[in-house]
Formats: sequence, structure tokens, C-alpha cells
Amino acid sequence: MDVLADVIKLQMPQEQYAHRSAMQSSEGPQVYKVGIYGWRKRCLYFFVLLLMILILVNLAMTIWILKVMNFTIDGMGNLRITEKGLKLEGDSEFLKPLYAKEIRSRPGNPLYFQSARNVTVNILNEKTKVLTRLVTGPQAVEAHSQKFEVKSLSGKLLFSADDNEVVVGAERLRVLGAEGTVFPKSIETPSVRADPFKELRLESPTRSLVMEAPKGIEINAEAGNMEATCRTELRLESKDGEITLNAANIRLPRLPRASHSSTGSRQKIYELCVCSNGRLFLSQAGASSTCQINTSICS
Repeated sequence: MDVLADVIKLQMPQEQYAHRSAMQSSEGPQVYKVGIYGWRKRCLYFFVLLLMILILVNLAMTIWILKVMNFTIDGMGNLRITEKGLKLEGDSEFLKPLYAKEIRSRPGNPLYFQSARNVTVNILNEKTKVLTRLVTGPQAVEAHSQKFEVKSLSGKLLFSADDNEVVVGAERLRVLGAEGTVFPKSIETPSVRADPFKELRLESPTRSLVMEAPKGIEINAEAGNMEATCRTELRLESKDGEITLNAANIRLPRLPRASHSSTGSRQKIYELCVCSNGRLFLSQAGASSTCQINTSICS
């Protein structure tokens, strides 16, 4: 019985396969279509069209940017690339620090630096430490360096300043201020003089005024008067030499006068007397010297 059942099972699939083969041969060969149809096809065409539009817009924007920025083979806009470096024409604005070996204008044209606040120029060493700094601000111009020098076109030193001294190398230093010049400390110069037809005044309002020279001091007024005024005492002292008053007339109008003689005469001739302490006074002239009679004025 089991063997018979196995034989029946083997025969049934063979009969079904034969039946299917007969049906396919009677219907003919089947054709399977490959591709995208329907709404998928329309979506694909839409995306391709959209991509082409984006490409055209991108190309148009690129051409417009190149045209506006003036991109060329030599550079962009006013910026040109040359063999010696970059050449910039017109006004330019730098939003961040500019590092350059040399900055110069075109031949015959000035070079302007303009800023809303200040312009700072720094000189650095190999360790990026600031050695020299020039700051031009709205209120002041500051220069920070070990030494500051101003020279002429020929290389002559006109002005120099450092921690030790300030040197003026010009042949003449002119001060045009209405109040003159104030020197808190000493000044060393071979000559001090005023402009023609101007007055020269040396004044120390609260302290003393000292003029020293190893070989001599000459005060000369060629076309005018010379005045020396003080509140208390005016001293002319010569340690090893003499004091010479060389003039046609020497006037001492405020010298003290000794008492008149008992005769009561109105004599206008006086004798110049000198006390032992160096004080000068006038005494009426007589037949002989009257200085000994009026020695009480020396006390």
C-alpha cells in the first residue's frame, strides 16, 4: 500500500508539468515591458527640467558676479596681479590687519590713509614683539620707539629725541607762540635772539634765572634798549676780573642823597661816595670831600 501511494505522488507532478507546458505552447511567447511609466515618468521629467533651470540660473548668476566684480585674467576689480605684486587702483577698505612688505602709490599720485578712529603702524621683530609704533588718532599723534629722528632730504639731522636728550639740528629754532616757550629745566644753546623788530624777554616768574658760560656771556641790543628789572637786588659780580661800564653817560637817578649843608644853598653838584660795604650815595660837593661828613648813611 505504501509503495502504491509513492508511485501515485510521483505521477501527479509529472502530469501537472506536462499540462502547463501544453498550455504555454498553445498561448505563444510572453513579453515583459521594462521602464518607468505613468506618474513616475512625469515626476522624472519634472525633476530633470527643474535641474536644468537651476543650472541655467547658477550659470547666469556666475556670469553676473564675474561681470560686476570685473574678474579678468589679471585680477579682480581694481585689484591687479602683476609681476612685482598686487596693484590696487581707487579707494579700498581693509576690515582686518594688512601685512605687506611695501605700500606705495602710483607715480605722481599721493597715498592716503583714512580711518574713522585711528591709523596704527607697528614694526615687529622675529618674535612678533612691537619695536616701533606710530598711532595717529583724532586727538593726538603718538610715536613709540627708542629714538625719534627727523632728517632733511640731504640727510641732515633736524630733530632727534630719546630718553637722554632732545637735539635740534636746524640752524634756527623759532617759537611763534604768544606766551613764548617754557623750559622746566635748563637749556643749552649758543645763541638766543628774537626776530627783527621783536622783543626778547627772559623771565622766571617764581624762581631765579641763571645764565652760565665758561668763556663769557654777551648781551647785545644793536638797535634798542636793554633792561634788567628785579624786585629786590640786582648784583653784578666778577670773581677774578672787573666790571666795566663803558658809556658816554652813566645815570643813577635813585641813589640816596646825604643831608644838605647848613648853608642851605641849592647846589646841584654832588660827589659820589662809596661806603665800606660797597653802597653808593651822593653828597653835596664842597671845597673838599664831604663823604666823611655823611658817613652815617652807610650804617
